[in-house]
Amino acid sequence: MSMLLSMTGFGDARRQDGSRTITAEVRTVNNRFLKCSIRLPDAYSAFESDIEKLVRSSISRGTVNVTIRIERASEANRYRIDTDVLAAYAAQIDGVSDKLGLASSGLDALLQLPGVVSERSGTIEDASGDWHLLESAVGDALKKLDTFRRAEGAAMADDLRANLAIIETELEGVVVQAPGVVSEFRDRLKERVAELLSGSEAKVNDADLIREVSIFAERTDINEEIARLRSHIVQFKAFLEDHVSQGRKLDFLTQELFREVNTIGSKANNVAIAHRGVEMKAAVEKIREILQNIE
Repeated sequence: MSMLLSMTGFGDARRQDGSRTITAEVRTVNNRFLKCSIRLPDAYSAFESDIEKLVRSSISRGTVNVTIRIERASEANRYRIDTDVLAAYAAQIDGVSDKLGLASSGLDALLQLPGVVSERSGTIEDASGDWHLLESAVGDALKKLDTFRRAEGAAMADDLRANLAIIETELEGVVVQAPGVVSEFRDRLKERVAELLSGSEAKVNDADLIREVSIFAERTDINEEIARLRSHIVQFKAFLEDHVSQGRKLDFLTQELFREVNTIGSKANNVAIAHRGVEMKAAVEKIREILQNIE
C-alpha cells in the first residue's frame, strides 16, 4: 500500500483541564526542506523547542506553522490597560488636534491603539504545569494532520500511477515502431538515389548504401534509452509502494525519466515516435507538478 504523504494539510486539537483550555493548530505547506514556525504565548515560550521536537518526529519536509492558544477561565482580570501608554497616546493626539484644529479622539479609539490593552497569558510558574496538556494537544493535532496528509497522498499516488501508465503505453508503442525506422530510412535513401541518378550512367555501390544506413542506425539507436526508461518506471512503482513517503527520491527519478524520454524523442528521427515522446513528456511534467507537494 502506498504511503505517500502530502505536504499540505491541517490538524487541530483542544485539551481542557479545570480552568485551562489549550488549543493547538498545525498547518503545513510544501517546501523543499523542513521549516517550523511556532506561535504561542510568551509564558509558554520555554516549550517551543519541545513542540518543535514533536513536529520533527512526524514531519520531514514542508513549512509547518504551529499556533498555540491558552485560555484560563478563572482569571478575574484577563485584560489590563497600560495607563502610561494610554496617557502618552492621549497627550500626542491632543497636541496634534490643537495644532490642526481637529477633534480629539475618544477613549474607545485610544483603546484600539497598539500596546494600550494587553491580554494576560499567565506567568512562567503557571505555565510550567501545563506541558502535559500542551503535549497532548499538539500530539493530537499532528495525528489529525497525518490523517489528512495520508488521504491527500493516496489521491496523489493514484494520479502518479495514471500518468506513469501513459508513459508505459507510449513507450511500448515506441518499442513496436523503432525497428521500422532504419528500414524506412533505407527505402527512402534508395528512392532518392534512384531519382538523382535517373538518366545518368552513374551507379552507387551497395557498400556505400550499407555504410550510410549503418551510420543512421547507430545514430538513431534508442535501445539503451528504452531499457533505462523501463528500469526507471519499475523503480518508480517500487517507491510508490514503499512504507515511507519517498518524495525526494521520486523527484530525482522524475528527472531521469524526463532525460530518457527527451533523448528518445530527439534520437529516433521519426514523426510517430516524436509524437509519442511529446505525450510522455506531458505525463512526466504532470508527475513533476504532483511531486512538488509530496513529502
